[in-house]
Amino acid sequence: MSLSSSSAASLPRMRMFDKIPSAEEFISEIEPLNVPAVFSGCIKNWKAFSQWNPSNGGLDYLQEKAGSSTVEAMLSQQAPVFYGDIRSHERVSLPFSTFIGYCKDNLCDRCDGEDSFLESKKHTLTESHTGQFEFPEQIYLAQVPILNIECTEKVQLECLREDVEMPPFLESKTISSINLWMNSAQSRSSTHYDPHHNLLCIVSGCKQAVVLWPPSACPFLYPRPIYGEASNHSTLDLDEPNFCAHPRAEHSDEYSQKIILHGGDALFIPEGWYHQVDSETLTIAVNFWWRSDMMSGLSDHMDSYYLRRILRRLIDKEMNQLLHLPSLVDDKIDGNQSDQPNTRVPGGVQLRQMSVLHETDQLAVSALQKLVSLVHERVNPNQPVNSTPANNLAVEGKDESNEIMKPDLFNLKDDPVALLLWTLQPLALRCVLLAMAHNFPRTLEALILLVLSPVGAEVLTRKFEEMDQLIGEEDRSQFFQIFYGVFDNQIAAMDALLNGKESFARQAFKNVLDQYLGVHFDGSKPLVK
Repeated sequence: MSLSSSSAASLPRMRMFDKIPSAEEFISEIEPLNVPAVFSGCIKNWKAFSQWNPSNGGLDYLQEKAGSSTVEAMLSQQAPVFYGDIRSHERVSLPFSTFIGYCKDNLCDRCDGEDSFLESKKHTLTESHTGQFEFPEQIYLAQVPILNIECTEKVQLECLREDVEMPPFLESKTISSINLWMNSAQSRSSTHYDPHHNLLCIVSGCKQAVVLWPPSACPFLYPRPIYGEASNHSTLDLDEPNFCAHPRAEHSDEYSQKIILHGGDALFIPEGWYHQVDSETLTIAVNFWWRSDMMSGLSDHMDSYYLRRILRRLIDKEMNQLLHLPSLVDDKIDGNQSDQPNTRVPGGVQLRQMSVLHETDQLAVSALQKLVSLVHERVNPNQPVNSTPANNLAVEGKDESNEIMKPDLFNLKDDPVALLLWTLQPLALRCVLLAMAHNFPRTLEALILLVLSPVGAEVLTRKFEEMDQLIGEEDRSQFFQIFYGVFDNQIAAMDALLNGKESFARQAFKNVLDQYLGVHFDGSKPLVK
């Protein structure tokens, strides 16, 4: 077995074990981490490991033991890739002995040096749903039940159960199903995650590449819609990704880890981890599925609460991403708060005395001039701007046409006004706003009512929150009294800020639906009618 990874250092790393853990070790030290783990040589004591190997007469053994059973095979015209979407493959029934025959033919052709048994043999399957007899490019036994506690009548290969031993560290678990996976030629499963914990055991052959991504990589894999039949599958073609249609996919490799599994190895794949599996010809595997303790412990009456909490958490993360917080921290104007002139209020100094900026406050003066200029350019783009009190912007007589001017921007880099606000430290911004309130009250009113975009409203209110942590209650009250005192309608100003914040959060919510749930919708229409 060999491992390679291109994941970032902060991401959870796959763990490797040469020794089979005890049940206590697995439950306390491995399973709770929700990180993949490889157990080398875990199943070499299985009867299946010694009896099923095609190179040692294993196909004859399987044909004699289970050949009369009827199994379901996946039939794909897109072989060697088998996509989880039911539109891309058929499920056909055939005797297990027929599939074993295909495997034997392929084994003979490999020995004879032929590329594929598909070109030299003409077998027919049972009639497909199309009403025609078709010869497949490839067939694959995927998830054929050996054990299924929820649907015992659909267990097709129960006769093989005695050849498969329960790993000791799973003995305390309630296994929901044990399944056979067997391919007659090289195959690849499409990228997907499972809703249960999974132990994938390689009985014979080789999983040439098992690529894994943590659940946090979901946005880069473009999941299918949550309401779809294959909602746990990715829409990406990882061999030939279309970066124009899926730009985030360029970063998918940064989150991936790869492992090669050989006969006798077992891989623990925690629930929610995306994985894509490449299998060499005539690879046989068995997997165990069981519900995680977290999912087993969820109470139905709490589902809606957990849903809202998780969505809120993802929305908050997406809002931070839209602001690019980590990359812009170092770009703020004069990042050392203590070095900014006149930003802290000496004892006894009234805020109204700070309303006129001094020429020495170059950073704040420059920011004020630029902010006034940006507001004028947005409201009166064809008029020259002089950042002096005499050039105060008049916004009286606002009509509905002015509302159209308000930008609908959500990315910080796209909005020069929001970017300027972001680059100012909170106390420096306070000085700028106080100066605007004193010298350019109508321009300040236009900034809030006409110019401030959703991302601008989010930035400004975050600055207010930071400001609150740096000044006392009396100064805070005085500042907001001066700030809101500019507006003829203070409620309208508050509404403008709150509506902008909610619009920004709504866009983040849409992004979350797209990135994590594969759902797109027109925000002007209700989700539920």
